[in-house]
Amino acid sequence: MKIIVTRYNSDTDHTNGALLINGRFACYTLEDQYRAKKVHSETRIPDGIYKIGLRTVGGFHSRYLSQYGPEFHKGMLQILNVPGFEYILIHAGNTDKDTAGCLLVGMTNEAGANYIGKSREAYKLIYPQILKALQAGEVVEIEFLTVDKFEQ
Repeated sequence: MKIIVTRYNSDTDHTNGALLINGRFACYTLEDQYRAKKVHSETRIPDGIYKIGLRTVGGFHSRYLSQYGPEFHKGMLQILNVPGFEYILIHAGNTDKDTAGCLLVGMTNEAGANYIGKSREAYKLIYPQILKALQAGEVVEIEFLTVDKFEQ
């Protein structure tokens, strides 16, 4: 499975993007801003290609297990082997305050706005697709591409 996040709007505190699964639009994304030097929990994921795996420990996993139930939730979607980053997850949230360096997903977005809506709906849409591929033993990759370069 190939996931692409195309970042089309960067600002001083957030980054808007679109997430495609195998070439088809799935949802919008929101991340922290670009920084030339990483600041813990305040820096977006560097452009590149990374693998996705399941993280079955930690606070997010426990909360999502409780919220979505064991039939749906089998582990957090974790973006692996990002240089200088740890525990990068794909999860629900609405503003850059919810990201802590992770990738948020949502069904609605206003370009330039530090907000995505219907985040849980987007999560419930993409999670089963990615989980199914992982459980089938497929390699799941996510590529981050920035088409709107914002540098201070």
